[in-house]
Amino acid sequence: QVVVRPAGWRWWGTGTRSIHKKEEGAAVAQAVGDRLRGLTEEDSVLLEAMVPTARLPLPPPRSPAPRLPMALRICTLVCRSWGDRPQLCQVACTVGRAESPVRHGAALPQGLDSTLQQWGVVAPSQRQALATRLREATEAAMAALLATEAELSPQQRGGARAHTDILGEHSAGDTAGARGHAAALSAVSPSPSPGVDFLLACVDDALELVALATNSQRCLETCVLAEGMGRGVGEPRGDLPRLLAEAMLHRAQCHLVEGKDILLIGAGGVSKSFVWEAARDYGLRIHLVESDPEHFAAGLVQTFLPYDSREHRRDEEHAERVLELLRSRGLRPHACLSYWDDCVVLAALVCQGLGLRGPAPAAVRVAKQKSRTHRHLQRCRRGRPPPAAFAVPCRRLQSHGDVERAAAAVPFPAVAKLEFGAGAVGVRLVENAGQCHAHAARLWRDLRDDADHPGIGLGWGNAMLLMEYVPGTEHDVDLVVFEGRLLGAWVSDNGPTRVPAFLETAACLPSCLPADRQAQLVRAALECCRACGLRDGVFNVELKLGPAGPRLLEINPRMGGFYLRDWIREVYGPDLLLAAVLVALGVPPVLPARPAPRTHLVGVMCLGSEHGEALAGGGGMEALRELHGRGLVRLNRLFEEPEGAGEYEEPLLNVACAGATLAEACERLLGLCQGLGIDSPQYPVEHFLSHFK
Repeated sequence: QVVVRPAGWRWWGTGTRSIHKKEEGAAVAQAVGDRLRGLTEEDSVLLEAMVPTARLPLPPPRSPAPRLPMALRICTLVCRSWGDRPQLCQVACTVGRAESPVRHGAALPQGLDSTLQQWGVVAPSQRQALATRLREATEAAMAALLATEAELSPQQRGGARAHTDILGEHSAGDTAGARGHAAALSAVSPSPSPGVDFLLACVDDALELVALATNSQRCLETCVLAEGMGRGVGEPRGDLPRLLAEAMLHRAQCHLVEGKDILLIGAGGVSKSFVWEAARDYGLRIHLVESDPEHFAAGLVQTFLPYDSREHRRDEEHAERVLELLRSRGLRPHACLSYWDDCVVLAALVCQGLGLRGPAPAAVRVAKQKSRTHRHLQRCRRGRPPPAAFAVPCRRLQSHGDVERAAAAVPFPAVAKLEFGAGAVGVRLVENAGQCHAHAARLWRDLRDDADHPGIGLGWGNAMLLMEYVPGTEHDVDLVVFEGRLLGAWVSDNGPTRVPAFLETAACLPSCLPADRQAQLVRAALECCRACGLRDGVFNVELKLGPAGPRLLEINPRMGGFYLRDWIREVYGPDLLLAAVLVALGVPPVLPARPAPRTHLVGVMCLGSEHGEALAGGGGMEALRELHGRGLVRLNRLFEEPEGAGEYEEPLLNVACAGATLAEACERLLGLCQGLGIDSPQYPVEHFLSHFK
């Protein structure tokens, strides 16, 4: 059978339709023609197939009384979640007599699992499989609607900011099998909460969910009713109110930042290219202060202010010059911040000069200088445990005499590295004072100022530090802090490095650690930031985790670098860049109260020295770009060309694979690396992934 019915907002809920057999072509054509002749603006005519509903084997009756044919409506609520991803919020079912469609509000809602049991789906695995497919179908329907909306003009959508944030969906079915449901999706509606019908059909002896039609706010009403009924019998509060509130508040905050003037200190390199695209998407007006007058970002911002600030030991003077530049241009930014490691102190000084929110310059200085961070924490003895418990013995090195004195205070093996360094350049494990002397001599000879290796902190000088080696696994903790309160935290794991160097090899998100061990890392990171005076901002903290708990490696008083912003968006949804902007504007970012990972990501670093031939000459880079474009891998370019050489080399790019489980993601990544020649005896990817279990 087929159904002919009018469609459009005027006809919603009227039930106006005519039913015909498929063989009655003339009657169908007549019915469609009659409807077309009576069309008004914004109306249409739908010709829909009648899909027979599933006939399920029911459990034996408890009484000999005859059973009446029943119908089922499965109602779901889905919202536009973080990163414009559909997320199922709640499911509610309504059962009624099969003679007429079961409408919203006609009966009290009930849960999906108990309804399927009542319907004859006895096996728990089958009920779980149906619930999973319902989630997938619901979120796919929302994704299709969002994709359609993205192609509409603002006028067609109902306004520049009009779009769907919440979608109610419902499925229908009956036990009689005689009545069907028309299968089609209605036109996109500018309503803030349309919905979709599903039918539970039977195809080749398998249950299938068939999308039928959209509805308005009734699914929201049904799901809210089900939520309230559950609390009435002592069930814990569900996620529905929280998810809906987070979705709407997050959207409001995206609108809040539109048109704001943001002063950005330091453009960074290719690894920070996402900033310009994100600024455009959020409607930010970026005013960029950058040392390179030929930087590629000059044409991507509202105002480009070239100013050479690479000698960061003169940052107070640079801050005054930047303030003069702003006054001469008549610029009054709403916020000021930096994502580039070299410029964090300068940004804090400019913030202070403009009277804008941001971390205090003194706090950023403590965090920026590694030995000063640990010395400061060692004096912080209040608390249980105190921040001093996370500090590591270390000594500053500016001469070979300092090496001798440090060797008497720091046990070996130890780690020697740049005091203001970044990217693990020049970090090395030393077994004794002699190795430390040799490494310091090479580093002081090769890395004297920013021109020798830009972007690794040499604008602050090339002083070093000797730090006690901390055994354990290495982790990054990315924090969002507002007025000293923790608003969000994400823990990622790093794979083993190629000792004696400490250049990153592999990473995974979410962390493999149990929740209590992740909580230790987050608490330690937060207490270290607070103790240093970092109370407002997005910070990246690197720690080691051993049997006795976490120990601090260093605090980066800015958003996490490399791939971290991209990965956190992909796995959890929130955007660290947007969070940093909101904090700088004095607005506490809305973040998931109970973040749940949507996938697992595992990635490996690629080096020009190890992989240049495989990626360029072997066509590996071209293959990676194609796979990235198809969504099969995540590719994060860190540099356009290989940066540094020998022990000062930095990673060229990061390649990651996703999976429903950590093991699946690892298996995919290992296969990819073997196929492209990234894995080798000199660069054993399987070993680098061995920690991720």
